[in-house]
Amino acid sequence: MTGTAAGRSVALVHEWFGATGGSENVFLAMSEAFPGADGYVLWRDRDARRGLQYRESWLARTPLRHSKAAALPVMPLAWRTLTRRSYDVVLSSSHAFAHTVKLGSSPDTRYLSYVHSPARYLWSPEFDARGSTGLLAGPRRALRAADVRLSRHVHGYAANSCEVRARIRRYWGRDARVINPPVDVDYFAAADGERGGGGYLLGVGRWIPYKNFDLIIEIADAAGLPVVIAGSGPEEAALRRLAERVRVPVTFEVRPPRERLRERYRGAAALLFPAHEDFGIIPVEAMACGTPVVGLRRGGLLETVVDGETGYLLDSRDPADHAAAVRAAAGLDPQRIAKHAETFSAEVFRERLTAWVADEAG
Repeated sequence: MTGTAAGRSVALVHEWFGATGGSENVFLAMSEAFPGADGYVLWRDRDARRGLQYRESWLARTPLRHSKAAALPVMPLAWRTLTRRSYDVVLSSSHAFAHTVKLGSSPDTRYLSYVHSPARYLWSPEFDARGSTGLLAGPRRALRAADVRLSRHVHGYAANSCEVRARIRRYWGRDARVINPPVDVDYFAAADGERGGGGYLLGVGRWIPYKNFDLIIEIADAAGLPVVIAGSGPEEAALRRLAERVRVPVTFEVRPPRERLRERYRGAAALLFPAHEDFGIIPVEAMACGTPVVGLRRGGLLETVVDGETGYLLDSRDPADHAAAVRAAAGLDPQRIAKHAETFSAEVFRERLTAWVADEAG
């Protein structure tokens, strides 16, 4: 089942389309799996990838497009007023309210939703401080009720991880099939040459509090190894101040291009990932390069890292414990690590996604 899902009309729906990140990459992979489908988004950010023919909602013509938190209360209305056109299958990519979408008025439409996470703003504000803002603190209970009520028409859910499947059960009372998101493992495995000498540790991602980049620097200090911090985010100034106080060199690479990131993955002794993620694409990219991962025993790492074979998972947040794991990781087999990463390829994702849609669409 590809393209128009065995002759059926398909609509693909995503929240907002920003500079390409994890959820946007999943939506692009969905578009490749169903190339004849129509695409809908609430709006596209100015720095989003061009050349993609996705239709925007009326929210794109309002100031609300500049504030996701402010727009959240009216997103359910936007998802019910996108178009009068009906489709045989509507497949949403949801991390806020996209799973509540309804298009047209046909009673025969099959609604399916691939969920990155139930809206963290609403259900898991401990992971996302934006849920505690003044705009959302009051209406959160009403929005949670709306989230459940407006999604009763969904015929089937898929979750990007067992972690998210458990949230779907807990918050919405629904089950889901786990389909891990696609990772471009071929690109990261295709770098020329052998892995580097492992003379430094690496942290990659958004520099925001729950990613624990401060802990990454402290682990490197405990391990006595230089560390490269790659990415960007609002914690940059605080991280740079911390870097001045530790004994090891800390190198910041702001928004490195993909080629440079691949080079950094391949040269690192280990990727440090002491965060609780829903899935975590970055650790899989590192493993595709043959680089072991040292992180917390929780969230998506439980599905992506084979403890003792492709990295080490710890319950402790003590930098000394992580430093010991870094030393142990030096003995892991890079080829075994890279081979494991292949199980999260884009091809595997497309096969599992289209099989799920075929099963659910009947």
